[in-house]
Amino acid sequence: MELPKGVLSAVKSIKHFEYLLESDEELIILLETRLSLLPKLVRKGRKHGKKILVHTDLIQGLKNDDYGLEFLFHEVKPHGVISTRSNVITAAKRHDILAIQRLFLIDSQALDRNVAIMKKTQPDYVEVLPGLIPSFISEIKEELGIPIIAGGLIRTKEDVQSALQAGAHAVSTSRKELWEIGPY
Repeated sequence: MELPKGVLSAVKSIKHFEYLLESDEELIILLETRLSLLPKLVRKGRKHGKKILVHTDLIQGLKNDDYGLEFLFHEVKPHGVISTRSNVITAAKRHDILAIQRLFLIDSQALDRNVAIMKKTQPDYVEVLPGLIPSFISEIKEELGIPIIAGGLIRTKEDVQSALQAGAHAVSTSRKELWEIGPY
């Protein structure tokens, strides 16, 4: 599955999820919810023709071990997952589910260590946080050869444009006012 270019809508609330169900968005990223609600939200999204990505690290009650992932992949059946954990990315790839690995830019050592891990796990996309550092977007894209999603601290249209101009495939944001800005 290829992600659309531009802004990716990431939701933290049921209200915003419901809003996106009625929108033209083809993809919804679930950032935060409870495990008990997750199957219902994914089914509802599918019923509305949406592709649902689940940020596994932020689902309350979901443990990112083999059993939790087995439940997620076989019972919930999202279109894709987002995680900082390489075991989640590896499992998603085994189940032929879109895998996005999050990379937090903390320092050079963390960057080098994570790049080495991602060369082994080969996620479909890498989400770089914070997404406000265009030079790192270019560097990581060149180093890995994997499409980059810029996320975190994206607050303005200019932030979106800067990340896309630096080579990001897309920008993820939970800021509703940025979801409908239009093509870049």
